[in-house]
Amino acid sequence: MSLRVFILAGEPSGDRLGAALMRRLKELAPGVTFEGVGGSQMQAEGLRSQFPMEELSVMGIAEVLPKYFDLKRRIQETADAVVALRPDVMITIDSPDFSLRVAKLVKDASDIRIVHYVAPSVWAWRPGRAAKMAKVIDHVLALLPFEPPYMEAAGMECDFVGHPVVAEPKATEAEIADFRAAHDLGDAPVLLALPGSRRSEVGRLADVFGTALQQFHASHPDHRIVVPAAAHVAPLVREKLADWPAGCRVLDPAAYTTAEFAAHKRAAFATAGLALAASGTVSLELAAARTPMVIAYRFNWLTWQIMKRMALIDTVTLVNLVSDTRVVPECLGPDCTADNIATQLDAVLAAPEAQFDAMRLTMERVGEGGDAPGVRAARAVLDRLPG
Repeated sequence: MSLRVFILAGEPSGDRLGAALMRRLKELAPGVTFEGVGGSQMQAEGLRSQFPMEELSVMGIAEVLPKYFDLKRRIQETADAVVALRPDVMITIDSPDFSLRVAKLVKDASDIRIVHYVAPSVWAWRPGRAAKMAKVIDHVLALLPFEPPYMEAAGMECDFVGHPVVAEPKATEAEIADFRAAHDLGDAPVLLALPGSRRSEVGRLADVFGTALQQFHASHPDHRIVVPAAAHVAPLVREKLADWPAGCRVLDPAAYTTAEFAAHKRAAFATAGLALAASGTVSLELAAARTPMVIAYRFNWLTWQIMKRMALIDTVTLVNLVSDTRVVPECLGPDCTADNIATQLDAVLAAPEAQFDAMRLTMERVGEGGDAPGVRAARAVLDRLPG
């Protein structure tokens, strides 16, 4: 009898994790079948999504409130589908506000085994989430090496499986040369600008990024600015560029095949000598490319007020956390101003080597050089299945 898996992802990063896990499960457990919710990458591995994953791609307390009743309906629909299917295992990927609510309803109605992929950042804020999560989750797949003890202390099984960034291909010299030629960059130094992958992020960050980059460009006119954009925010990014320095190059997935865009994006990361990025896992992508960075983020006012009172850490950047350093400068909340960002960009450009050791150590600690995270995750799921 083949393995039946219900798998659920709620945003693009989860879709990538889910696709890699599905691909490796198919290799290790031939005949495995999948049901659930996911995006284009999971669908390419054989999933028929019950509804568009994009309905779940919301972030922040204030952002979720207007969609509360729609999300609540989807939570119930998804839980009902799991209980009706009675899979051998249910795998939820990140998106805890959705995933863990589904998990609770499933556990209330069944004894289905539930695995959650991506440990919640209880080391950062709301540590009580681990104990609450343990009531409905049996097994956690952790991306960061310091997370298993937090999960195990709360009563869950937990395996560190590595971060997916370590499995991403590196840009070749030919790809870098093609990228520079395609975007008329010559030998100019490149600055990456990454204002986020959600419309809400781009809406809050694009203007302050633009002003900061105008200031930076005034003293460093030789730099070319490249803006890799997610497909669903690329039109908004282009609209916002009206107030950015002239000549910004936007990498829009709509202009390329999937393979071409991936090659251009990794070449952009490898080419850049400096980056300004929204807070998030992109800091690990930059570390993988050894691109020095400044991290900036503006939250909705209500979200910021709540988070700053509950935070247990003094940095949000994963490179700082994993390497146990504070070498990546941050401009967060009220400190996310154009003047502060421009000042930090100047400082990093003057001494980029200050971040190199931390980036190397970070990548080593999240699994660089070992088995691919998808392989480790699939093995962990299968090894801990009962019977």
